[in-house]
Amino acid sequence: MSAQQPITLIVDDEEQQATAGTTGTELFSERRDVVVMRVDGELKDLDQEVPEGATVQGVTLEDPAGLEVLRHSTAHVMAQAVQQLRPEAKLGIGPYITDGFYFDFDVEDPFTPDELRQLEKMMLKIVNANQRFVRRVVSEDEAREAMQDEPYKLELIGLKGAATDEDGASVEVGAGELTVYENVDRKTGDVVWQDLCRGPHLPNTKLISNAYALTRSAAAYWRGSEKNRQLQRIYGTAWPTKDALKAYQERLAEAERRDHRRLGTELDLFSFPDELGSGLPVFHPKGGIIRKAMEDYSRQRHAEAGYEFVYTPHITKAHLYEVSGHLDWYSDGMFPPMHVDEELNEDGSVRKPGQDYYLKPMNCPMHNLVFRSRGRSYRELPLRLFEFGSVYRYEKSGVIHGLTRVRGMTQDDAHIYCTREQMKDELTDTLTFVLGLLKDYGLDDFYLELSTRNPEKSVGSEELWDEATRTLSEVAAASGLELVPDPGGAAFYGPKISVQARDAIGRTWQMSTIQLDFNLPERFELEYQAADGSRQRPVMIHRALFGSIERFMAVLTEHYAGAFPAWLAPVQVLAVPVAEAFNEYLYDVVDKLKAEGVRAQVDVGSDRFPKKIRTASKEKVPFVLIAGGEDQEAGAVSFRFRDGSQDNQVPVDEAVRRIVEAVRSREATR
Repeated sequence: MSAQQPITLIVDDEEQQATAGTTGTELFSERRDVVVMRVDGELKDLDQEVPEGATVQGVTLEDPAGLEVLRHSTAHVMAQAVQQLRPEAKLGIGPYITDGFYFDFDVEDPFTPDELRQLEKMMLKIVNANQRFVRRVVSEDEAREAMQDEPYKLELIGLKGAATDEDGASVEVGAGELTVYENVDRKTGDVVWQDLCRGPHLPNTKLISNAYALTRSAAAYWRGSEKNRQLQRIYGTAWPTKDALKAYQERLAEAERRDHRRLGTELDLFSFPDELGSGLPVFHPKGGIIRKAMEDYSRQRHAEAGYEFVYTPHITKAHLYEVSGHLDWYSDGMFPPMHVDEELNEDGSVRKPGQDYYLKPMNCPMHNLVFRSRGRSYRELPLRLFEFGSVYRYEKSGVIHGLTRVRGMTQDDAHIYCTREQMKDELTDTLTFVLGLLKDYGLDDFYLELSTRNPEKSVGSEELWDEATRTLSEVAAASGLELVPDPGGAAFYGPKISVQARDAIGRTWQMSTIQLDFNLPERFELEYQAADGSRQRPVMIHRALFGSIERFMAVLTEHYAGAFPAWLAPVQVLAVPVAEAFNEYLYDVVDKLKAEGVRAQVDVGSDRFPKKIRTASKEKVPFVLIAGGEDQEAGAVSFRFRDGSQDNQVPVDEAVRRIVEAVRSREATR
C-alpha cells in the first residue's frame, strides 16, 4: 500500500482522513496529554501505524489504562537504574500493580533503604534524559540474542504462549509475537537499556516526571513458586502529578495509622502467639466483646429472617470432600490429611486400614448432609441453614496478613435450599438482607462483582452455568448497584456475586458473597418431593455475609480507626472522677448504666485526672463521664466525647437515657 494512499479512521468518535502508514504520534500531534492509544480496543504505542478502518482513541494519564502504562514504564526506568547501580543484577518480571509497580532482581544482597533513595535519584536522571521507548518486534532467536545475559528472560521466551502465566509473566511475554523495548538516547540514538516486554509504553521517559517513589523491597520467589530461586523485589508507585503522589502517600500514612494489627495491640483486642502457629489468632477479652457483639446481632437478624441454626464438626473423613469435589479442585488450600484408626499386626502388616481425615475448609458439604438426613418436601423450601462454622485453610506463609488472611477462621455461613421457581426471589431477598446488615455495621458504599466460570476449574454443564450466571446478573442489575465483571473468578461449583464495600478512606474490601449452585445438589443427590409427587433437585445458594468474622473485624477496625461505635466498643462508658471523693457517686451512675446492659466502669486508678482523660482518649472510649463537686450537687455528670467536645452538667437520668439510646440504635459516636 502506497504511503500516500488515503485511509479512513474513527478517531475519538469522529471520522477522519489520513494516509497509509500514519502513526498514533501523528494522529495526536496536537494533544500532548495523549500517551498511548486504543486501536480497535487494544492498547498500542503511539509510534505504531494505524490500519485502514480502525477505531482509535487517545488515552491520557487520567485514564486507568494510561496510568498503568505510566507505572509499567516507570518500572523499566527503575530496572535500568538498578543495573547501573548493581551491574550484576539479573532481571525478573516488572509489571504494574494496583497503585504502583514492582520489579524482581536476582542480586546477592537485599536492597537497603539507602539504596532505594539512591535509585530514586538515578531514576530522575534517566527521566530527565528524555529517553525514547522504542518497540522492536523480534524472532525467538533475536529475542534470545538480545537477552543472552538475562537467564530469567530466556526462560520466559520459552513461555511465549502463556499469556496468563502467574505473577505478571504475561506483562513480559504474551501470546503471539515477541517484542523488546529499547530505551534510546535521544541525542545519539544509542540503545542504553532494553528489556523483553509486550508493552505498551510511554513515548519517552520525560512523561514520568518526578511523581514517583520507591516504597519498599522484599523477597519474592521467581514466578511465585517456592521451588524457584528467591529474588529481591522493589515496589514503587507513580502518578500523573506530584500532588497526586503526595495525596497517595497521605492515604498510605492514614492506612498505616488504621492498620488493624497495630490497633489490635494498642487496644488489646487480639494477638498472634508464635506458640500457636502462623495465621492462628487469639482474641483477648476486649476483642472478644466486639466479636460477641457482632455475632449476637448477626444471630438476631438471621433468626428474624427465617434462618435455622446448625452446628457441624471441624474435621471429616476424606470421602466427604471427594464427593463435593474439594479434593479435586481445592486440595492446595486444604491442610494435609490426618491418617487415623489404622491397626497393625505384630509383624507390622496392616490388620485394619486407617482413614484420612481433613480439617474442613468449607461448611457446605456438611450442610448438604443435614439437608439429606431425611426426606424433604417442597413445603419446607426455602430451607435456610446458618452456622458460625470454624474452617481451616492452608494459606502460604507469605500471604498470611493479620486477621485479613488467616489459616483458622469462623465463617458466618448460610446455605439456602430452594426450588428453581423460588431461586430468583430468594437471591434478591438474600442480597437485600446482606446489604442491610452490612449497613448496620457502618458500611454503606457498595458495588457488586459478578464472578463467572473458569472452564478449566469448574464442574457441571455449560447450560446450568449459563442459567445460574444469567440469574445472578439479573438480580445484581435489579439492585441498582454498579456491577463489575470478574471473568473466570467463580468457585468450581457455581458463579457468584461479591459485595465490594468501600471503607472510610476509600479502600475496597470484598465482603459478602452469594453463589448459585446447581452442581453440589447433584453430586450429593439432594432431593425434595414436589407438589406433584415427583422427586426434584433443589437449587443451592451459598452465602457468607462477613466472609469470615476475623477478616470482618479487621475491616471494621480499620474503617473506624479503632473508634468503634458505642454498640461495638469494648468499654462503652468510662466514668472519671475529678478526685477520689467522687468515686462512690460515679459508681452509682455506672450501676444504673449496667442495669441497662451498658458496658461501663469507673477509673479508680492512681493516675492524676488529666492522665486518666488522656488514657480514655487513647483507648477510644465513646463516652467519658466526669464528675466533680458541682456535678454531684446538681445530680449530674459531664460528657466528654472522642472528638474532644464536652457537654457539661447533664442530669444523670438524662445521661443514662442518651447513652442507652446511642447503644441500642447503633448510631455513630462522635
